[in-house]
Amino acid sequence: MPVSNAYHPDPRHPTLGGAFYDVVAAADFPMATLRFRNDRWAARVGLDTLTDDEWIAHFARFEPLPGNIPQPLALRYHGHQFRVYNPDLGDGRGFLFAQMRDHVDGRLLDLGTKGSGRTPWSRTADGRLTLKGGVREILATEMLEAQGVYTSKTFSLIETGEDLARHDEPSPTRSAVMVRLSHGHVRIGTFQRLAALEQKDDLKRLVDYCIEQYWPGAAGAADPVAAFFTLAVEAIARMGADWWVAGFVHGVLNTDNTTITGESFDYGPWRFLPTLDPAFTAAYFDHSGLYAFGRQAPQLFWNCERLAGCLLELSSEAELVKGLEAFQPAFLNQLESRTHAKLGLVPGAGARELVQGFYDALHKSQVPYERAFFDLIGGAPPERIAASPHRETYAGGPWSGVIAMLRGARLSPAAATALAHPYFDGDGPCTILIDEMEATWSPIAETDDWSALYRKIDEIRGLGAALAPLFGPTGPGFLG
Repeated sequence: MPVSNAYHPDPRHPTLGGAFYDVVAAADFPMATLRFRNDRWAARVGLDTLTDDEWIAHFARFEPLPGNIPQPLALRYHGHQFRVYNPDLGDGRGFLFAQMRDHVDGRLLDLGTKGSGRTPWSRTADGRLTLKGGVREILATEMLEAQGVYTSKTFSLIETGEDLARHDEPSPTRSAVMVRLSHGHVRIGTFQRLAALEQKDDLKRLVDYCIEQYWPGAAGAADPVAAFFTLAVEAIARMGADWWVAGFVHGVLNTDNTTITGESFDYGPWRFLPTLDPAFTAAYFDHSGLYAFGRQAPQLFWNCERLAGCLLELSSEAELVKGLEAFQPAFLNQLESRTHAKLGLVPGAGARELVQGFYDALHKSQVPYERAFFDLIGGAPPERIAASPHRETYAGGPWSGVIAMLRGARLSPAAATALAHPYFDGDGPCTILIDEMEATWSPIAETDDWSALYRKIDEIRGLGAALAPLFGPTGPGFLG
């Protein structure tokens, strides 16, 4: 297989040993029709030179990549699901397929699957993914990346020609296998399994692996375990703040869906907010609203507490408590800086008051979530407000003081660059609300017409290009 010089295989997870995974085989699918390949990120890891046939061979038939993991690994973990501990988890319809280095910043990246067949952890499930589920994941990851959220990337989607029965959508429904590119698949639930089984040596081995591969800055600390934990807590808190600014509801914040890198991943019943509603939920089965929009940060903190409990035998309780105390300031600082960035402003005196006032007005007025950012970017320019269908709402009520604060704030150097993008000359913001999601899926389901999906991806990437200057230098996980 010809690959570019940017391909740097580095299969590290197998070195942890057999206590961490099961060697498995992919399902033998009756069909393999390529529906989506993420060539932007394939270029980043040196796989963009693959032909479509080679792509299918690796990402539907799962022929090993050169120098990489020879057989797929279904990862082992436990987790709290809706705060109820479940020891019967693990990769039930996915596996770790390959690991490689990001040729730009050297990060270790994983290629993991979803819908690749049954494993020892499948329980009674079929190990498959619906085609609609794959389309939904493409849209979630593309939109979050455009919004500057540190997220896994949907790398590949291939339709596999099986009819699946699902109770939550019309059945039979079409099947697919998806590959995601992510900064690791080590979850809080990975630690929980080892702690529950009292495998202290393996737990220490996992911590050392995570420090070496993901948090090397912890290695020189007096207590490397506590330093690693603090860095993970801060990253998870920043992820929660980024979701708030993006108006994103993950839907299922179980501990097995929370990674120690603070990278958002694993998209099931996600939604974006139509308007700011702290009680808004994404999952129809979340009857108590445990994972509602306004409860995501407290739930992420709760998940971090579970990780702290796993590390008690490797560090001191006092140091781990200090790590937990880092959550709130990390969340608030990220919320403040990202809100200002998305509005094209530089945080200054009264920055936190501005942020609080902005979201309070957004909640009370029920101006559409993304519309407010679109209208008010660059210090609430009068001409942008005048062009908005919500101009009368902005004229008084909860917005009057906020508009004054926005106009009194200093514009970021990137604001003019961003506002010069054609996106901000449009009639309104790019969104992917539930009705838009269904509008991209319906033509696929009814006539196998994929054009609406591809147009939506282009639209979202246009949004990303417009917002990119606002978020400053591209950090880990973002394209330059």
